[in-house]
Amino acid sequence: VAPIGGLPPWPSLDFAKFGPTERVPLSRIARIAGPYLHRNWVGIPHVTQFDEADITDLEAFRARINAEKAADGVKVTMVALLMVACAAALRTFPHFNASLDGGDLILKRYVHIGFAADTPAGLLVPVIRDVDRKGILEVARELTTLSGAARDGSIERDQMEGGTFTISSLGGVGGTAFTPIINAPEVAILGVSKSYLKPVYSGKSEKGEDIFKARLILPLSLSYDHRVIDGALAARFTAYLANVLSDI
Repeated sequence: VAPIGGLPPWPSLDFAKFGPTERVPLSRIARIAGPYLHRNWVGIPHVTQFDEADITDLEAFRARINAEKAADGVKVTMVALLMVACAAALRTFPHFNASLDGGDLILKRYVHIGFAADTPAGLLVPVIRDVDRKGILEVARELTTLSGAARDGSIERDQMEGGTFTISSLGGVGGTAFTPIINAPEVAILGVSKSYLKPVYSGKSEKGEDIFKARLILPLSLSYDHRVIDGALAARFTAYLANVLSDI
């Protein structure tokens, strides 16, 4: 690891003197991605806004549409729905669909959303173009195709370029929240954790007793470039996104 200016050099130890060790090389993708991730973390002042979205009705809709389209071989995932919702939010809040270029902000009039794909070779980020102009089923098909290409190694370089915003979903694995690293030159990235059931206040009974109903909640973690976006705007973005996700 290269030393950081003004700081002591990285520790160098003989780990074997403390116990058995094994040297395992990093994967090719990890070796390539590591320096870029380091650059993005050091070069971008990250702040992460945490929020929650009630996806009870959305999940019911997802199950219903998958049952209806099962014969067509189309499977709508939560990531596909998130892409469509994020496209609406990015249109409403264009500063999140931008790049910083010196003293100027490049506002992009297109919405190309990348998604983090976990593959046997490591993490890849395919990009679906013009998400704001596509329906849910079209996005779902492209998501399936690109995910498959990423996993089997057939994905092309240009299928991972041109993104304006990225979604990183760990919902299938677990966790409650995390701080995703922004994919430069983008200015924001959405992290999504595992959904969970939560009792939510829904009013009072005729007897005046408080009523709570079980709702399916999706944790959101939005990392943003503080040079471009302030906390109030980030909170408005996640609140808007949560509203879109809860109102199908």
